[in-house]
Amino acid sequence: MTEKKSKSKKGKAIIQRNRITAYCFLLPNFIGFFIFTFIPVLAAFVLSFMQWDSANPAKFIGLKNFELMFKDSSFIISFWNTICYTFTTVPLTIIVALALAVALNNGVKGITVFRAIHFFPHVASIVAISVVWQFLYNADFGPINMFLKTMGINDPPRWTASVQWAMPAVIIMSVWKSAGYYMVMFLSGLKSISNQLYEAATIDGANAWEKFWSITLPMLSPTMFFVVIMCLINSFKVFDQIYIMTEGGPGRATSVLVYQIYSQAFINFKFGYASAMALILFLIIFIITFIQFRFQEKWVNYTN
Repeated sequence: MTEKKSKSKKGKAIIQRNRITAYCFLLPNFIGFFIFTFIPVLAAFVLSFMQWDSANPAKFIGLKNFELMFKDSSFIISFWNTICYTFTTVPLTIIVALALAVALNNGVKGITVFRAIHFFPHVASIVAISVVWQFLYNADFGPINMFLKTMGINDPPRWTASVQWAMPAVIIMSVWKSAGYYMVMFLSGLKSISNQLYEAATIDGANAWEKFWSITLPMLSPTMFFVVIMCLINSFKVFDQIYIMTEGGPGRATSVLVYQIYSQAFINFKFGYASAMALILFLIIFIITFIQFRFQEKWVNYTN
């Protein structure tokens, strides 16, 4: 009996020690989250109800920042530009990433090399990539327009210098940069699908499209769900390529919400107004993500 109690105490001591070790490993992350995420988010929420230019004391103004926002043409244009960017970039990125993953999964030789080539844009510096694409999009001597002229198009788009083509130019660049990252996720999901399902479908006479539609897509739905959420969130947060390639222009053609928040905060020094915009952006992302989680049971298949 005494020996049994002794073993029980020893087991509890080991569990307690393991818990303390785990908390010690987690502590730096919690501290970083509290300092660099929780406090700034809380401060932004408070500032959204104030008028503050960093030089004078903050003044409580209630909901005036929000009233001003919905009358501000720059905010409205940025909102619709963000919606346009997101709902164009997300489907294109997913289609390209899935197509690449399916192609690489079908026994292409040198899969490791192709995977590295397509993944490289994700790990490369966004600044360097944006500068390179600025050169590619140059209307007068850029390689893209030079190629289009050799194909017989005498008046090619002026890309980032054109109000009509600036947003498509940013979208093309963003899809190219992100597709490789999501391709790796899809490729991992495809590898987890059992070959027995495809063999059974082959015996039943299913063609390649029927296998893809009835087996690949349903079995890939958990990966698809994760990719859609991440892609949507990243699209709503787009800033770097906009800032470097177009600075929201020409005019306000590529001004998106995050760029507008940056402009109001660090160019116009309207920190309260910028915080109100950030709060609206947070609510948009939260609502879209909540809706996706709410309805995931209707299309996501977690069974093997």
